[in-house]
Amino acid sequence: MRQPFRFAIYCAFSSLCLVPPPSAAAQQTPLAASSPTPAKLRVFLDCDYCDFDYMRTEVTFVDYVRNRQDSQVHILVTDQTTGGGGREFTLHFLGQRDLARLADTLKYVSPQSASEDDLRRGLARVIKLGLVRYSAHLGEAGRFDVTYAAPVKAGGTASPAQADRWNLWVFRTSASGFGRGEKSSNFVSMNGSVSASRTTEEWKTRLGVNGNYGESSFTLGDGSTFNNYSHSYGLSNLLVRSLGPHWSAGQRASWTASTFLNQSRAVRIAPAIEYNFFPYSQSTRRQLTIQYAPGINFFRYQDTTIYDRISEVRGDQTLTAFLDLKQPWGSVSSSLEAAAYLNEFDKNRLVFFNSLDLRLFKGFSLFLFGQASLLHDQLYLPRGNLSDAQRLLRRRQLETSYTYFVNLGLSYSFGSIFNNIVNPRFGGTSGGFTFFN
Repeated sequence: MRQPFRFAIYCAFSSLCLVPPPSAAAQQTPLAASSPTPAKLRVFLDCDYCDFDYMRTEVTFVDYVRNRQDSQVHILVTDQTTGGGGREFTLHFLGQRDLARLADTLKYVSPQSASEDDLRRGLARVIKLGLVRYSAHLGEAGRFDVTYAAPVKAGGTASPAQADRWNLWVFRTSASGFGRGEKSSNFVSMNGSVSASRTTEEWKTRLGVNGNYGESSFTLGDGSTFNNYSHSYGLSNLLVRSLGPHWSAGQRASWTASTFLNQSRAVRIAPAIEYNFFPYSQSTRRQLTIQYAPGINFFRYQDTTIYDRISEVRGDQTLTAFLDLKQPWGSVSSSLEAAAYLNEFDKNRLVFFNSLDLRLFKGFSLFLFGQASLLHDQLYLPRGNLSDAQRLLRRRQLETSYTYFVNLGLSYSFGSIFNNIVNPRFGGTSGGFTFFN
């Protein structure tokens, strides 16, 4: 009995000896305290696309904090897709506390071919550039040097603008496959698409073709096999003309087919008009648009519908309101769509979508993602009853007057305000779980 007791005493003593000293961040002098050297700039990086570990190891002349209320500079990063398939990042530098009077906006544009490493290097470079101004106000101007690499061509002179032999057209093609399986079931799906697009200040054009095929197999209790097949494919077109800082007009056209929706052919042509309450130039931070689109539809069904139709032509109209905000306190993306057939207004639908991410107060965040629909326009439902297997596997769209889904979350964090340290140890994972008996 004495040996286990001695061993326990030894382990306890060893643990006390191995306890690390308080970290530098934990001992850091508060911002207001006097110090022989200037305090580091406190930064809150608000970016959904950034590699935070990379930023902490590359941009080292600042202190990163976990909450914007503790920062002197809040960096809000937003992005949008460019006409060439790249991404335009807008970095809003928002001064806080003693630097509240300082604000700046910088942009970084990545090409379509940019890798993840290219993106993080480009963003880090722009973040460094934007933070120099704020660090200088804390007395650290003498710690920076400025260099500039002028673009040159082989002869040593500045390179002129290059002609675009593609005339701003961008073409994309993609193909993918997915499979999973086990002893009694398996599933395989394949997807493919081809698209062409062209974007200028005045015009926006999109053309696309896509297809999907899915196949699943199940072994039942009696040893028999049940197979399920589905496919969908379509063509789409979008043409938009700018009519000023707030107005735009356009046209959409599509040709689709889907076994799930009992449609062997569904064609829609719809002109549209849109008004943005904010200038389109502010779209990375805020948008509030209303769009009206009357259209004509041509349907051809695979099976006779519950309304005893195998084909029909119907006019419809759609009114859509869309709100998109990206602000220091969080982000909101919401839409409300109302649609009805012109000859039968009781055949209608109302769809509400919302994505909400709010920082309510220091350390406390609310997340909400969901959609709710009221449906009275399921003209495509096939006549007759579906088997239990067809219902469980969702081989066809089921009759319903509503749909919804919601994802709600809360988070609260407290403790040290600093977020500088990068420690990747034990960061690997097999992607699964291991259970011990």
